[in-house]
This record gives sequence, structure tokens and C-alpha cells, in this order.
Amino acid sequence: MKNKKSKSTSKKSFPMLAGLALVVVILAVTAVLVFQKPQSSQPSTVSLPAEISVDQAAKMRDEGAFILDVREPQEWAQFHIPGSTLIPLGELSNRLNEIPEDKDIVVVCRSGNRSAQGRDILLDAGFNNVTSMAKGVTQWQVQGLPIASGE
Repeated sequence: MKNKKSKSTSKKSFPMLAGLALVVVILAVTAVLVFQKPQSSQPSTVSLPAEISVDQAAKMRDEGAFILDVREPQEWAQFHIPGSTLIPLGELSNRLNEIPEDKDIVVVCRSGNRSAQGRDILLDAGFNNVTSMAKGVTQWQVQGLPIASGE
């Protein structure tokens, strides 16, 4: 009879152990999913340099980078880089949701000063794939690169 009791006890404890093991596996998988570092959808595996040349910016634009112009609307209307997006520097902090997280970002302005400030605002907000174009859109125009005008 002792043997029957042992077999009966081991038959009852096996499902309990299997259930406990299943719970442990589920908890482990959940912990991994909850606490793992999210995969970045950002195109750059290395942070971009703080500042790039007009030629580098043109190349990045041609490769699909997001060009963010932080000048004022009047300046934008005079001329701007085709395909760029205008968000004046004073509005940038409140319009971060308009900036794509899945593209490299090149911040531009007239001469390069405001774009550096815009870059820093984005970096402080957690964007990693951001750079500023040195010498601004005036140099872009001087170099004969494409420009657009109007709204």
C-alpha cells in the first residue's frame, strides 16, 4: 500500500509542478518584455556629429533625412530648402510631436546659430539622430543648391 500512496502523491504533484513551472516561464517572459530596452527605430547606429557642412546636409537630404527649418515664417517665405519643414525655434519645444523619430534630422536656419539651439532642444528631448547645418540656408543658396520660395 505504501507504493500506491507514493505513486498517487507523485501523480498529483507532477501537474502542480508543471503548472508552477509554466507560471515561472510566463513571469520570466513578461519580465523580459517589460524591462527590455526598446529597439530603436532610428536610422543612425552612431550619433550624428553636432554640426555638418552644407554639402553633407544636401547628401543627407537626398538620402531621406528630415530637414527642420527653425527660422521665422517671413524668412521661410523668402526661400527655403525644398521638402523642409518649418517649425520656428520659439515653438519647437511645444511641437516635438511633429518631429519624426525614425529619420535623421538636420536642423537649419539662416546662418547656423538658431539651428544649433534647435538641435540642442531636440537632443535634450531625447532625439539622438540630430545634427545642425553650419552656415545655414544662405550658404545653401550661395552654393547653388535647390531652393523654394513662398508658403
